[in-house]
Amino acid sequence: MISKHFHITFYLVRWLKLHEFFVIVFFSLLGLIVGCVTGLIPGLHVNTISLILFSSVGQIALLLRPLSLSDSLMMTTISSFIVSVAIAHTFVNIIPATFLGAPDEETALSVLPAHKLLLEGKGYEAVALSALGSFGAIIFSTALIFPFKFVLSRPLDLYSILNNNMFWILLAIVILMIATERRGGRCAGIRAPLYALSVIILSGVFGIIVLDMPVDSPVSLSSTVLFPALAGLFGMSTQIHSLLSEPVIKEQDIEEPKIFNKKSTTLSIAAGTFAGALVSVIPGVTSAIGTIIAMTTRGKTDERQTIVTLSAVNTACAFLVIIALFVILKARSGVTIVISSLIHIEEWSRISPPIQLIYLLIPIVVAGSLSYPLTCFIGRKIAKHINRISYRTIIKITIVMLSLLVFVFTGFIGLIVLSVATSIGLIPIFLGVRRSNCMGVLIVPLMLHFL
Repeated sequence: MISKHFHITFYLVRWLKLHEFFVIVFFSLLGLIVGCVTGLIPGLHVNTISLILFSSVGQIALLLRPLSLSDSLMMTTISSFIVSVAIAHTFVNIIPATFLGAPDEETALSVLPAHKLLLEGKGYEAVALSALGSFGAIIFSTALIFPFKFVLSRPLDLYSILNNNMFWILLAIVILMIATERRGGRCAGIRAPLYALSVIILSGVFGIIVLDMPVDSPVSLSSTVLFPALAGLFGMSTQIHSLLSEPVIKEQDIEEPKIFNKKSTTLSIAAGTFAGALVSVIPGVTSAIGTIIAMTTRGKTDERQTIVTLSAVNTACAFLVIIALFVILKARSGVTIVISSLIHIEEWSRISPPIQLIYLLIPIVVAGSLSYPLTCFIGRKIAKHINRISYRTIIKITIVMLSLLVFVFTGFIGLIVLSVATSIGLIPIFLGVRRSNCMGVLIVPLMLHFL
């Protein structure tokens, strides 16, 4: 797999002047470092990071002035830096989700299986499997670049077909979630799908009420109400339940995970990549919804394959949303909105991709290749030392930290949303149904949007 990345890199060098290539590689490496740091901060969404970096473009341009770059290349270099941050962030953000149970939008559903592995003494395995899923998504997405372009645009024009039928796609997902509940949860018989439907409806009504609610950060940080909503549904509820049940973290096993079923792992990565591709082109569909699509497509699986699938969704979306920007000329993420504000986006209408897209593939290759070992390295270090602190203390620290972060990003309204979301998030735990049903918070409002 690594050799495939080297071939891609050599292909890119042929298209670029050598000094331009090295400048972009250097800033891609800087973006990799920044992305690893931001990924460790619970609740810090990559869209928020993009907006912060966009507001700092003037200062970054001043730092680049000694390099005597043209204005066009300077903006491309800054865009490459931002893309690298975004890709690295999708790798590393599994670490706070695993060890703290503190999710952002992309890692909300991964908290549950990762937390279970942590309690079994396999927190590092969860991190390593997530990194594998993300790296696999980079490989699959690279192979999909040209098919993705020709399927989305003429003659197939799949973009319009998906957009026009999204309500029915989401409805089918909800039906499958309910129908398969009795096989996945502790609750048996007819009660299981009824409880699942109740949780989906309740969280959906909650989503309808809060998603358009304005939130104001007391320190003027950019965020949305999704942060406290998902932090409550999946993060805080997990911590509260852990505090009540008083679990003990086993001694962490730092050995590299063995992939016994390579076919199943490949299928998980493929399902995640295709779901990520869907998310990258459909307006309003988030990575969290893509995760539900991937899990439904993937079928019955264990927590390890679930982690691989979820991580593949997030990284594939971060990759392919860049390609979609040049194919359909639509910005579907905070990162692509910033990029389209910095550089000229030329439509990919020929066989060969536009030169600006080729430039932006460099940080994807750099960050995608190096984030895998870096994520494993950081996860290994944390897993070695986490048992030095009692788990009850870790839970209390996490609860305080989550509450503080919610207040910093969304103010007092965010704290109210967090409290209500936590209460709803506890319901499926006590009913014995899957907590992924709480994703009704996004699915139901989105269905109404496409209706």
